[in-house]
Amino acid sequence: MNPVYFLGWCFFRITYRLYCRAEWFNPERVPKSGPLILAANHASIIDPPLVGTGLKRGISYLARESLFRFPGVGWVLRNWDAVPVDRDGGGAKGLKIILDRLLGGAGIILFPEGTRTLDGKLQPARSGIGLTVIKSTAPVVPVRVFGTFAAYGKTARFPKPYKIAAKYGRPMYFTELRAEARTCSKARLKEIYQEVANQIMAEIAKLEPCEDKSSFP
Repeated sequence: MNPVYFLGWCFFRITYRLYCRAEWFNPERVPKSGPLILAANHASIIDPPLVGTGLKRGISYLARESLFRFPGVGWVLRNWDAVPVDRDGGGAKGLKIILDRLLGGAGIILFPEGTRTLDGKLQPARSGIGLTVIKSTAPVVPVRVFGTFAAYGKTARFPKPYKIAAKYGRPMYFTELRAEARTCSKARLKEIYQEVANQIMAEIAKLEPCEDKSSFP
């Protein structure tokens, strides 16, 4: 972590602890170095910092490209090693930057659902994350966030002090599917992208908090 990232890490960690009684379960499952894809469900804009502050390593976040044009915000995002993406969060340029970061040993947070949930429930996975996974060699760690929809859902005006948490699963490597993808047809390749995305989402769904579920609204 560089100094600017570390200050942000401390700010979110302390704020989440004090305001939302945040907890992080099984962060020891996450590789401490090397390329890494953290794949989490998406319930709130507070999800990325929650996932990242559970780990003692720097993580690259995705940020809307237009935000980099603002002097102060752009400076912070660049120092956080954020990845600029277009409005829809995809595109060839964003994918290339993500793959370059992974090749350089960075960690990236991605959301298989593609967008925030409107009802707090898990959504079907989109194939985009499958493409990124297949084109990289990074392990994928499924992550499930709890309570963030109730704390600050898409239609909320202000964060509420509900309990939140993140739980990290075991790394997934997709060795066989990555090998098949090198020689298969284009039609099969599209199937593989969706298959990878579905497997990741299934692992996210299996993760449960390490305490009474009623603690999370």
